[in-house]
Amino acid sequence: MIPSRAGRSRRRALVTGGAVRVGRALALALARAGMDVAIAYHRSRAEARATVRALEAEGARAVAVRADLGDPRQARRMVEAAARALGGLDVLVNSAARFYRTPLASTTPEQFDDLLGVNLRAAFFCAQAAARLMRRGGHIVNIGDVVTELSRPAWVPYTLSKAGVLALTRGLAAELRPQGIAVNCVAPGAVLKPAAMSPRRWRRIAGDHEGHPDDVAAAVVFFATCPRYITGQVLAVDGGETT
Repeated sequence: MIPSRAGRSRRRALVTGGAVRVGRALALALARAGMDVAIAYHRSRAEARATVRALEAEGARAVAVRADLGDPRQARRMVEAAARALGGLDVLVNSAARFYRTPLASTTPEQFDDLLGVNLRAAFFCAQAAARLMRRGGHIVNIGDVVTELSRPAWVPYTLSKAGVLALTRGLAAELRPQGIAVNCVAPGAVLKPAAMSPRRWRRIAGDHEGHPDDVAAAVVFFATCPRYITGQVLAVDGGETT
């Protein structure tokens, strides 16, 4: 961890799932926008350390906090630990997510609970903990998915979890408006092939609409810095796939 640059008032951001893939791009973009950044990770310890070093190279104070977001108590403690390390919290990005196929005939209750627990329940409890710590002018940015508009087979629990994130965004926006906290959602399309997915299946999903994590990061930075009057909104970043 390194101190913030002298003479600059830097905002403090927490990115769940910020050690790898799209979450890492979001954390780096917030650092480049002048924020100190905490990242939450579960199993990616080596990647988290590497991301902290990359954040520090951008001039940010950075820290990694480990938590299993499937456990709401760990989610709350993680948010509190991140705020202590950074000296406060101004921005929460709920980016952590599980993503795998669940055909109707073979989906287990454990898989269903896992997807909704990490993708939706954790976002709720992280937001709950963050709202208790944020000053007026805070921002919560949830990461949804345009799959909620596309109805792909074999992804029903995942799609349910992300549809819940959209409802969560609007509900939190209404509830936190009196506290001066804006809550918005970025809904990416196909931006990064999952490691376990075959290139052939990915081409069927992405088609001509494949984007880049930096596209998502630009939208997140906007919502992390926008006026409080912009709240309860969902922005699709999908190359026009859902237009």
